[in-house]
Amino acid sequence: MFDALPLRRAEHAIVELRQYTLHPGRRDELIELFEREFLEGQEAAAMEVIGQFRDLDHPDRFVWLRGFSDMSTRREALADFYGGPTWKANRDAANATMIDSDNVLLLRPAYPGSGFRVEGKPRPPGATASSDGLVVANLHYFDAPVSPWFLAHFHNMRRPPLAAMGATLLASFVTDYSENTFPALPVREGEHVFVWFAHFADEQAYARYWQLMEALSTNGGSKPPQVPHRVESLRLKPTTRSRLGISW
Repeated sequence: MFDALPLRRAEHAIVELRQYTLHPGRRDELIELFEREFLEGQEAAAMEVIGQFRDLDHPDRFVWLRGFSDMSTRREALADFYGGPTWKANRDAANATMIDSDNVLLLRPAYPGSGFRVEGKPRPPGATASSDGLVVANLHYFDAPVSPWFLAHFHNMRRPPLAAMGATLLASFVTDYSENTFPALPVREGEHVFVWFAHFADEQAYARYWQLMEALSTNGGSKPPQVPHRVESLRLKPTTRSRLGISW
Protein backbone atom coordinates (compact mmCIF):
# COMPACT_ATOMS: atom_id res chain seq x y z
CA MET A 1 0.00 0.00 0.00
CA PHE A 2 2.84 2.38 0.84
CA ASP A 3 6.50 2.02 1.71
CA ALA A 4 6.76 1.97 5.48
CA LEU A 5 9.81 3.69 6.91
CA PRO A 6 11.66 2.37 9.95
CA LEU A 7 10.67 4.05 13.20
CA ARG A 8 13.29 6.66 13.94
CA ARG A 9 14.71 6.83 17.40
CA ALA A 10 13.72 10.49 17.80
CA GLU A 11 10.14 9.87 16.69
CA HIS A 12 7.68 10.04 19.57
CA ALA A 13 5.53 6.94 19.97
CA ILE A 14 2.90 8.99 21.84
CA VAL A 15 1.86 12.58 21.11
CA GLU A 16 -0.71 14.76 22.83
CA LEU A 17 -2.56 17.38 20.78
CA ARG A 18 -3.78 19.87 23.40
CA GLN A 19 -6.27 22.68 22.67
CA TYR A 20 -6.93 25.08 25.54
CA THR A 21 -9.86 27.50 25.64
CA LEU A 22 -8.82 30.61 27.55
CA HIS A 23 -10.53 33.55 29.13
CA PRO A 24 -10.89 36.39 26.61
CA GLY A 25 -7.75 38.40 26.09
CA ARG A 26 -5.45 36.19 28.17
CA ARG A 27 -3.74 34.05 25.52
CA ASP A 28 -0.57 36.13 25.34
CA GLU A 29 -0.35 36.06 29.13
CA LEU A 30 -0.41 32.25 29.15
CA ILE A 31 2.07 31.98 26.27
CA GLU A 32 4.54 34.26 28.03
CA LEU A 33 4.26 32.22 31.24
CA PHE A 34 4.38 28.91 29.36
CA GLU A 35 7.50 29.80 27.41
CA ARG A 36 9.28 31.33 30.38
CA GLU A 37 8.53 28.66 32.98
CA PHE A 38 7.24 25.42 31.47
CA LEU A 39 9.30 24.48 28.40
CA GLU A 40 12.61 23.47 29.93
CA GLY A 41 10.89 22.18 33.06
CA GLN A 42 8.79 19.70 31.11
CA GLU A 43 11.69 18.55 28.96
CA ALA A 44 13.79 17.95 32.05
CA ALA A 45 11.07 15.44 33.01
CA ALA A 46 11.59 13.16 29.96
CA MET A 47 9.00 14.63 27.61
CA GLU A 48 9.36 16.98 24.65
CA VAL A 49 7.27 20.06 23.89
CA ILE A 50 7.12 19.75 20.10
CA GLY A 51 5.39 23.03 19.32
CA GLN A 52 3.03 25.68 20.61
CA PHE A 53 0.71 27.90 18.59
CA ARG A 54 -1.89 30.63 18.40
CA ASP A 55 -5.05 29.44 16.66
CA LEU A 56 -5.68 32.07 13.97
CA ASP A 57 -9.43 31.43 13.88
CA HIS A 58 -10.01 31.38 17.64
CA PRO A 59 -8.31 34.26 19.47
CA ASP A 60 -8.79 32.62 22.86
CA ARG A 61 -7.39 29.21 21.96
CA PHE A 62 -3.84 28.01 22.69
CA VAL A 63 -2.72 24.82 20.92
CA TRP A 64 0.35 22.79 21.74
CA LEU A 65 1.93 19.38 21.25
CA ARG A 66 4.12 17.25 23.44
CA GLY A 67 5.64 13.84 22.85
CA PHE A 68 6.67 10.79 24.87
CA SER A 69 8.59 7.64 24.09
CA ASP A 70 5.84 5.39 25.51
CA MET A 71 2.89 5.41 27.91
CA SER A 72 4.93 4.28 30.90
CA THR A 73 7.35 7.17 30.39
CA ARG A 74 4.37 9.50 29.98
CA ARG A 75 2.99 8.50 33.39
CA GLU A 76 6.32 9.04 35.13
CA ALA A 77 7.14 12.26 33.30
CA LEU A 78 3.79 13.86 34.04
CA ALA A 79 3.95 12.82 37.67
CA ASP A 80 7.43 14.35 37.97
CA PHE A 81 6.49 17.63 36.35
CA TYR A 82 3.05 18.21 37.88
CA GLY A 83 4.31 17.11 41.27
CA GLY A 84 7.40 19.27 41.01
CA PRO A 85 8.28 22.81 42.12
CA THR A 86 7.94 24.59 38.76
CA TRP A 87 4.29 23.65 38.25
CA LYS A 88 3.40 24.18 41.89
CA ALA A 89 4.88 27.68 41.81
CA ASN A 90 3.06 28.70 38.62
CA ARG A 91 -0.10 26.59 38.39
CA ASP A 92 -2.43 29.17 39.89
CA ALA A 93 -1.31 31.81 37.39
CA ALA A 94 -1.63 29.34 34.49
CA ASN A 95 -5.02 27.97 35.57
CA ALA A 96 -6.38 31.50 36.01
CA THR A 97 -6.08 32.04 32.23
CA MET A 98 -8.00 28.86 31.32
CA ILE A 99 -11.65 28.00 30.83
CA ASP A 100 -11.01 24.45 29.59
CA SER A 101 -7.84 22.36 29.24
CA ASP A 102 -9.44 18.93 28.67
CA ASN A 103 -9.61 19.03 24.84
CA VAL A 104 -6.76 16.57 24.41
CA LEU A 105 -6.25 13.86 21.80
CA LEU A 106 -3.83 11.01 22.48
CA LEU A 107 -2.14 10.07 19.21
CA ARG A 108 0.46 7.73 17.72
CA PRO A 109 2.19 7.88 14.33
CA ALA A 110 -0.13 6.69 11.56
CA TYR A 111 2.65 4.45 10.25
CA PRO A 112 6.37 4.09 11.01
CA GLY A 113 8.21 7.24 10.03
CA SER A 114 5.14 9.51 10.01
CA GLY A 115 5.77 11.24 13.34
CA PHE A 116 7.38 14.60 13.98
CA ARG A 117 11.12 14.83 13.51
CA VAL A 118 12.55 17.76 15.38
CA GLU A 119 15.79 16.12 16.46
CA GLY A 120 18.73 18.50 16.29
CA LYS A 121 16.42 21.51 15.97
CA PRO A 122 17.30 23.96 18.75
CA ARG A 123 14.56 25.74 20.58
CA PRO A 124 14.42 29.43 19.61
CA PRO A 125 15.49 31.77 22.43
CA GLY A 126 12.43 34.00 22.20
CA ALA A 127 11.52 37.34 20.71
CA THR A 128 14.23 37.34 18.03
CA ALA A 129 12.86 34.22 16.34
CA SER A 130 10.56 34.54 13.34
CA SER A 131 7.50 32.35 12.95
CA ASP A 132 7.47 31.92 9.19
CA GLY A 133 4.47 30.59 7.32
CA LEU A 134 1.50 28.64 8.55
CA VAL A 135 1.21 25.29 10.32
CA VAL A 136 -2.07 23.52 9.62
CA ALA A 137 -3.57 20.59 11.53
CA ASN A 138 -6.39 18.71 9.79
CA LEU A 139 -8.41 16.36 11.99
CA HIS A 140 -10.55 13.71 10.27
CA TYR A 141 -13.14 12.12 12.58
CA PHE A 142 -14.42 8.61 11.76
CA ASP A 143 -17.06 6.28 13.17
CA ALA A 144 -14.54 3.44 13.47
CA PRO A 145 -10.77 3.06 13.73
CA VAL A 146 -8.91 4.48 10.75
CA SER A 147 -8.33 1.77 8.18
CA PRO A 148 -4.98 1.00 6.52
CA TRP A 149 -6.71 1.59 3.19
CA PHE A 150 -7.48 5.20 4.15
CA LEU A 151 -3.86 5.69 5.22
CA ALA A 152 -2.68 4.33 1.88
CA HIS A 153 -5.11 6.64 0.05
CA PHE A 154 -3.81 9.66 1.94
CA HIS A 155 -0.19 8.69 1.37
CA ASN A 156 -0.70 8.19 -2.36
CA MET A 157 -3.27 10.90 -3.20
CA ARG A 158 -2.74 13.78 -0.76
CA ARG A 159 1.03 13.98 -0.48
CA PRO A 160 1.75 14.83 -4.16
CA PRO A 161 -0.56 17.92 -4.17
CA LEU A 162 1.12 19.14 -0.99
CA ALA A 163 4.50 18.92 -2.66
CA ALA A 164 3.10 20.66 -5.75
CA MET A 165 2.05 23.60 -3.54
CA GLY A 166 5.53 23.81 -2.02
CA ALA A 167 4.13 22.62 1.30
CA THR A 168 5.77 20.22 3.72
CA LEU A 169 3.91 17.32 5.29
CA LEU A 170 5.19 17.40 8.85
CA ALA A 171 3.53 14.35 10.41
CA SER A 172 0.41 12.20 10.46
CA PHE A 173 -1.22 10.38 13.35
CA VAL A 174 -4.13 8.21 14.40
CA THR A 175 -5.82 7.77 17.77
CA ASP A 176 -3.85 5.88 20.36
CA TYR A 177 -6.27 3.71 22.33
CA SER A 178 -4.03 3.12 25.34
CA GLU A 179 -5.49 3.61 28.78
CA ASN A 180 -4.75 7.09 30.09
CA THR A 181 -1.89 6.41 32.48
CA PHE A 182 -2.19 9.83 34.14
CA PRO A 183 -5.92 10.31 34.82
CA ALA A 184 -5.36 13.64 36.58
CA LEU A 185 -5.07 15.03 33.03
CA PRO A 186 -8.11 13.80 31.04
CA VAL A 187 -7.98 12.90 27.35
CA ARG A 188 -10.87 12.58 24.92
CA GLU A 189 -12.13 9.01 24.75
CA GLY A 190 -14.21 7.24 22.11
CA GLU A 191 -12.62 9.19 19.24
CA HIS A 192 -11.35 7.71 15.97
CA VAL A 193 -9.22 10.34 14.31
CA PHE A 194 -6.63 10.77 11.61
CA VAL A 195 -4.60 13.96 12.05
CA TRP A 196 -2.08 15.39 9.63
CA PHE A 197 0.11 18.46 10.01
CA ALA A 198 1.62 20.49 7.20
CA HIS A 199 3.62 23.67 6.81
CA PHE A 200 2.62 26.19 4.13
CA ALA A 201 4.50 29.29 3.05
CA ASP A 202 1.46 31.46 3.79
CA GLU A 203 -2.32 31.44 4.00
CA GLN A 204 -2.64 31.95 0.25
CA ALA A 205 -0.68 28.75 -0.41
CA TYR A 206 -3.00 26.88 1.94
CA ALA A 207 -6.06 28.26 0.15
CA ARG A 208 -4.60 27.19 -3.21
CA TYR A 209 -4.07 23.68 -1.86
CA TRP A 210 -7.74 23.30 -0.96
CA GLN A 211 -8.78 24.73 -4.34
CA LEU A 212 -6.66 22.05 -5.99
CA MET A 213 -8.14 19.30 -3.81
CA GLU A 214 -11.68 20.47 -4.58
CA ALA A 215 -10.89 20.54 -8.29
CA LEU A 216 -9.52 16.99 -8.15
CA SER A 217 -12.65 15.82 -6.33
CA THR A 218 -14.97 17.56 -8.80
CA ASN A 219 -13.12 16.06 -11.75
CA GLY A 220 -13.59 12.51 -10.54
CA GLY A 221 -10.49 12.07 -8.44
CA SER A 222 -10.03 8.92 -6.43
CA LYS A 223 -12.43 8.64 -3.50
CA PRO A 224 -11.16 7.60 -0.09
CA PRO A 225 -12.14 4.07 0.99
CA GLN A 226 -13.26 5.43 4.36
CA VAL A 227 -15.08 8.76 4.69
CA PRO A 228 -14.88 10.93 7.81
CA HIS A 229 -18.09 12.28 9.27
CA ARG A 230 -16.34 15.53 10.19
CA VAL A 231 -13.13 17.35 9.30
CA GLU A 232 -11.70 20.06 11.53
CA SER A 233 -8.94 22.36 10.26
CA LEU A 234 -6.72 24.36 12.60
CA ARG A 235 -4.72 27.26 11.14
CA LEU A 236 -1.85 27.72 13.56
CA LYS A 237 0.80 30.39 13.99
CA PRO A 238 3.89 29.22 15.88
CA THR A 239 4.89 31.18 18.96
CA THR A 240 8.40 32.58 19.12
CA ARG A 241 9.79 29.65 21.14
CA SER A 242 8.00 26.89 19.23
CA ARG A 243 10.42 24.30 17.92
CA LEU A 244 7.94 23.37 15.20
CA GLY A 245 7.28 25.92 12.47
CA ILE A 246 10.02 28.42 13.24
CA SER A 247 12.53 29.60 10.61
CA TRP A 248 11.67 27.09 7.89
